[in-house]
Amino acid sequence: MRPLAASSLLLAALPAAAQQAPAPPAQHADWLAKMLPLIPRGYVCQFAASPPVIDGKLDDAPWNDAQWTDEFKDIEGDTKPKPRFRTRARMLWDENFFYIAADLDEPHIWATLTNHDAVIFQDPDFEVFIDPNGDSHEYFEFEMNALNTTWDLFLPKPYKDGGPAMNSWEIPGLKSSVHIRGSLNNPADTDEGWSVEIAFPWKALGECARRPAPPAEGDQWRVGFSRVEWQIEIKDGKYVKLPNTPENNWIWSPQGIIDMHRPERWGYVQFTRKPPGTVTFSPDPSAPARNRLQEIYYAQKDHFARHNRWAASLKDLSISPDATPPLGTPVIHLTPEGFIATVPLTLPDNSSRLWSIRQDALVQSLPNP
Repeated sequence: MRPLAASSLLLAALPAAAQQAPAPPAQHADWLAKMLPLIPRGYVCQFAASPPVIDGKLDDAPWNDAQWTDEFKDIEGDTKPKPRFRTRARMLWDENFFYIAADLDEPHIWATLTNHDAVIFQDPDFEVFIDPNGDSHEYFEFEMNALNTTWDLFLPKPYKDGGPAMNSWEIPGLKSSVHIRGSLNNPADTDEGWSVEIAFPWKALGECARRPAPPAEGDQWRVGFSRVEWQIEIKDGKYVKLPNTPENNWIWSPQGIIDMHRPERWGYVQFTRKPPGTVTFSPDPSAPARNRLQEIYYAQKDHFARHNRWAASLKDLSISPDATPPLGTPVIHLTPEGFIATVPLTLPDNSSRLWSIRQDALVQSLPNP
């Protein structure tokens, strides 16, 4: 999806040095003005009483326990127009699968791509992004169109940090289905929409999860949903994309900028086995540390683009060193690979953790000394 993803297959064939080109300036300004103000959404995912039937219809009993997400918005948030058509999703899980369903209103349903691992977002599509441990590395992407043609990818790290997509990665045991409310590829009528159902096997997701899969009670995984929609017209009885018109990106948890590959802004999915309606979503207590570190990371990207070197201090980045509870003072350490920035975080139980970010956006909690 989007120019970054569209170029990923070409990037994968380039030498590593060509993929590591410095990012353009102003990323820090985008972080402060466009991304940071948008709070990632949260969702409580119920344990399924029985496995849903993967037929795309979303009408079997297990889904009654799953709440709908908020309606999708433009990827840039409320600064952009409301999407023309409604999209929403819901989730369940059991010992074997992570289930995702989505309902997409659409008066003209069309799809053309039939080959697995084609660049599916050239059609209208539904996309899923999963980062199991929230470190912004080793995440999964899955796309499907109204023909149930699928594309699955694994990314060791985001494109902006030199991570080409591993297009050969597959999801053994995955199940997916589409239900069309209307007709497909028929401009002569008006349709209602289409719905999708996906079952992701924990066995496949667990390969690089670096945490239990299936999850433990209360675990939170970072998840993003996106719908790509193209503006079309009807010519000679066929659907045709409007020329020189970019796609719309409608998503569950807005990113602030047009790039789904910013895992730090994806939503949170909290897994529970407790009865429906008895668990509320718990905001991530590490969010203040994560946000502070992202500010440093994006400022470093701008600094490197201007000076071809990483900054050795917050002063070099014009970032205040002031400690604001629950955070302590951030520190930058230069390394042979680039840099690592750390910040101490005091949690609600008065315990403390040291959080860090590297030049390639890897975010993690470090062991206490």
